[in-house]
Amino acid sequence: MTRGQQRRKRAFDLFGALLGLILVGWLILICWVIASLDTRANGFFRQTRIGRHGRPFRIVKIRSMRQLPGHDSTVTTSRDARITRIGQLMRRTKLDELPQLWNVLLGQMSFVGPRPDVPGYADALQGEDREILELRPGITGPASFALRGEQELLAKAADPQQYNDEVLWPAKVRLNRRYLREYSFRLDLLLIVATLFPSRARWLGDFAELDLPQ
Repeated sequence: MTRGQQRRKRAFDLFGALLGLILVGWLILICWVIASLDTRANGFFRQTRIGRHGRPFRIVKIRSMRQLPGHDSTVTTSRDARITRIGQLMRRTKLDELPQLWNVLLGQMSFVGPRPDVPGYADALQGEDREILELRPGITGPASFALRGEQELLAKAADPQQYNDEVLWPAKVRLNRRYLREYSFRLDLLLIVATLFPSRARWLGDFAELDLPQ
């Protein structure tokens, strides 16, 4: 990615995040109130994630899970008992992601990029894989779109944590590296449109799917 592309991408993020917060700030507030009542905790969920250049930051989401004793895994499946019924709706409609507009505004995230992971993944990359740390993590991205059924895949796995670490995570790294090599502003726009309207996934070509080892 050239410096010019980086500047254009950041300008788009800044304008889009500011406009988005103005337009949906009221909706974020409503979701926060509902999530606070539903989970009996602060409706804003904050967690340390790894950002650009491997620097940690605090991501903000609408809380969709309640605390349960003995359930502390960072890998979430579609059958996770911690997810509330309202939380399922928030996740399915992506309303839980709206507060990340604030992270985008601050320059910690982008609209499109690798999804930010908890410490122990992106910050532990070695060799050429570390090139994806040049990117700001995204609200959506090639790997998160191609693996939009990730929670269902994890639910089917005998050991979700192992499947995530040995199959899904390496596949995400490969696709994110390809995104960096083939980056264009047009690709970002297509990923945003396909995220909002999945029926347009065909516009992404083979970026829309990910071959996983059986």
